[in-house]
Amino acid sequence: MLKSIDILSKSFKELNSEELYAILALRMAVFCVEQDCPYQDADGLDFRSQHFYSGDENEVVAYARVIPPEQGKCHIGRIVVAQKSRGQKLATQIIKACIQYCKTHYPQSIIEISAQSYLSDYYQSLGFKSTGKFYLEDDIPHEQMQISAN
Repeated sequence: MLKSIDILSKSFKELNSEELYAILALRMAVFCVEQDCPYQDADGLDFRSQHFYSGDENEVVAYARVIPPEQGKCHIGRIVVAQKSRGQKLATQIIKACIQYCKTHYPQSIIEISAQSYLSDYYQSLGFKSTGKFYLEDDIPHEQMQISAN
C-alpha cells in the first residue's frame, strides 16, 4: 500500500526564501553533485512554474515543477527525490500530483517529460508514452515522453 505524503503546491511568488533554498539545495545535491552534471539549474523557468514538493522549510525530500504550456505542451521537470528518501514512492506521488494539476489547469495540453532513459518503464507505468525522440542531456541518455492531459 502506498503511504500518502503531504505534497505542497506553490507558485514561485508563494514560496518563501527558506522553501526556495531547500528546493534548490535538493536539486543541486542530486543533479549537480550526485549525478555529477555541472549545468545551470537556475534556468529562468522557475518564475512561471508551479512547484510541488514534500518536506518542510528546513529540508525538501521530493520535488517536481510544472512549466505552463507552450505550443500546446506543459512540461513536468526537475523530478527529484533525496537519496535518503528513495524507495518510498515519493516520486510517484509527486508526479501524479503534477499530472492532476495539468489535467485540471491545462486540460487541452499534452504533458511532456524529459525522462532519463533507464526510467522509461517507470514512466510508462504512469501512463507516459515515448515520442521516439532520444538524446543526451548532460551526458545522460534521455527520451521525450508524453501523456494527454484530458
